[in-house]
Amino acid sequence: MKIWGEIPKVLGVYDNLKSAGKVDKTAGTASKRDVLSLSNQAKDYQTALKAVKEIPDIRLDKVSELAEKYRSGNYTVSGSEVADKIISSIVDKKV
Repeated sequence: MKIWGEIPKVLGVYDNLKSAGKVDKTAGTASKRDVLSLSNQAKDYQTALKAVKEIPDIRLDKVSELAEKYRSGNYTVSGSEVADKIISSIVDKKV
């Protein structure tokens, strides 16, 4: 391809790019601190999670009630109820 016309001007642009001036002094940079801000929704979630963690895993009132029924002979569970619970727990794990 031939370029006719103002070739010296084009070469002048490239010559200006070659001569970069030396930097004598750089401006100081200010150090910035990281900032973390939580949304109100995240704060509510954190509060709810803390409350859930404080709930005991074993509800002693229920356990003592069932233990008393068992000791007195009033606690009865049919075999079919136990089988239904076992089957439903297996099915729930597969889904």
